[in-house]
Amino acid sequence: MPKIIQLSPHIANLIAAGEVVERPASVVKELLENAVDAGATKITVEIKDGGMTFLRVTDNGCGMNREDARTAFLRHATSKLRTAEDLAAISTFGFRGEALAAVASVSRIDLMTKTADSIIGTSLCLEAGVITDESEAGCPDGTTIIVRDLFFNTPARMKFMKSDTYEGSRVASAVQIQALAHPEVAITFLRDGKQMLSTPGTGDLQAAVYCVYGREFAGMIPVDSRWEEYRLTGYISKPTDARPSRNLQTFFVNGRPVKSKIMIAAFEEAYRNQIMVGKFPACVLHLQLPAHTVDVNVHPAKTEVKFLQEKAVFDCIHYGALGALNKTPDRPQMQFKPAVKTEAPARPTTQPIVQKAAEAPKKDSFFRTMNTQEYKTFATALADAPQPKPQTAMATAAKVSEAVPLLRQNVTLPKVNPTPPAPQHIAPPAPAKISIPEPEQIKLPEPEAEQTTLPMPQEIPWRMVGELYNSYIIVEQGEEAYLIDKHAAHERILFEKLKANQEKISSQMLLSPVAVRLSPASVAELLTNRDMLEELGFELEEFGDNTLLLRQIPMDLSPDMASDALETMAADLMNGRREQKDTVRDEILHTVACKAAIKAGWTNDEAELLALVKQVMADENLKHCPHGRPICITLSKKQLEKQFKRT
Repeated sequence: MPKIIQLSPHIANLIAAGEVVERPASVVKELLENAVDAGATKITVEIKDGGMTFLRVTDNGCGMNREDARTAFLRHATSKLRTAEDLAAISTFGFRGEALAAVASVSRIDLMTKTADSIIGTSLCLEAGVITDESEAGCPDGTTIIVRDLFFNTPARMKFMKSDTYEGSRVASAVQIQALAHPEVAITFLRDGKQMLSTPGTGDLQAAVYCVYGREFAGMIPVDSRWEEYRLTGYISKPTDARPSRNLQTFFVNGRPVKSKIMIAAFEEAYRNQIMVGKFPACVLHLQLPAHTVDVNVHPAKTEVKFLQEKAVFDCIHYGALGALNKTPDRPQMQFKPAVKTEAPARPTTQPIVQKAAEAPKKDSFFRTMNTQEYKTFATALADAPQPKPQTAMATAAKVSEAVPLLRQNVTLPKVNPTPPAPQHIAPPAPAKISIPEPEQIKLPEPEAEQTTLPMPQEIPWRMVGELYNSYIIVEQGEEAYLIDKHAAHERILFEKLKANQEKISSQMLLSPVAVRLSPASVAELLTNRDMLEELGFELEEFGDNTLLLRQIPMDLSPDMASDALETMAADLMNGRREQKDTVRDEILHTVACKAAIKAGWTNDEAELLALVKQVMADENLKHCPHGRPICITLSKKQLEKQFKRT
């Protein structure tokens, strides 16, 4: 057996560096956390070549004296802990005393630091963790650390580094995370001499979010809720702004960026039945809780935490996000692409002017400027050409009424004037008259009455205008127009009714059983949860050879979809959702509601559409179908006038 020896301090430092310092972004994270712990209100990060050759972090924190500066680069040297009891309630970001020692062991470091009560500062130079030069230095209050030639003495680590562009992007991401974690600190990031980020440091999280993510996230929903000793603040995205990945889900616990499956699950649970499959909501959420209820010392990089009461954390995040979503109306506005200016194609001068004018409407752009001679020639040719007979207003109105059938509610259509106006001017039909009571018809309260009841303000009336493509219902209310997806709206209404009914789902017996072949693990999960599946309308039995026979399925679920539904449920159960029976039930109800709802393209009478509109206009909670698609979008009068160049 080989002899057991104790590793040298240098090798031990290299091992620690491998746990803490993975790449330049890891160095930036550790140095930023140290600066925040030092009470800095302004931090500047500057890198070159992705941070591999040059990385500088400057802060205006408390600084260090000469003795502390030398000690700071020793392993497990820290000002954050004194006793073993301190580990049970860690409130700082750096506490192990490994960061500076690990970084110094694989790089060359220049340090300048000064405390507010000192006249002169301290300068240190280190190489591979060894101090090579020490002197006094004139410098401002705070600390500046320059890291050069990262991994110069560990070529095995160097070969795992990627391009400067990639490493620089990882550094930028690390700076952004810290900017969101500490909106009270003004953070500036410079990359190869170019400023990439600058936060105001006012403590306003929304301002930090805007600086990091830009205007695209300006419409996020604010969250501020309490649950026992826990508080949740931050911003979450609307269901319609879902993303294809979880990359923009950022969680903080007591100001520390963390990765937590519990927090992710609780957050996404709030969006259940509101978001499309395969899409994920975005967030910047801060969870504040007592320090003794969370253990941050479970991962070398301190990115994972363990909660003392996981159920309370789940409920705080779930209900906090759900409450913010429920009280926020989310009827997205119609978006128009900006008009693209196109130049008229050049026309050969050999063609006659009249022929050019005749061909012009066939082209994309047919307006152009003529000189005097061209205009005279064009006007003469146009006067000689036969003119079509102008249509009268009555004929125009008749054609419009034939082409666009209107569905109106309590609105009297204006009568068309039988005497047509002059052909040169076609007057639009007069608007519908609204009966306004005369002043003497309004009864004022008697002066001698002791109490008077003022009339409540009436809601703005709406009217159903019509339907587009047998799919979208048009509703007008004030200066807003609404386009309602009739299938999505009906599907959501049916889903809510089915969900409210906790009785057993109606099922249908299949004339011939459907054989479903699955993996052995999937078959075992489904058979284990057979009782729950029967409540959902499924009756299955084991057929052997990893095959199940479906003899009964939920009503309105077609047999050809039953196999896919069963396979999806098996995957959900295997992913740890076996205890969430309501989640599996909802997935089945999604399918049932979708099958039973009216479909886009179907022809429905006015009464059916009107009943659907009444429910949508009366309930602002009808925002999305169970699959996350919007039910209603808005189009304002101002938007429409802008498209017609009226504004």
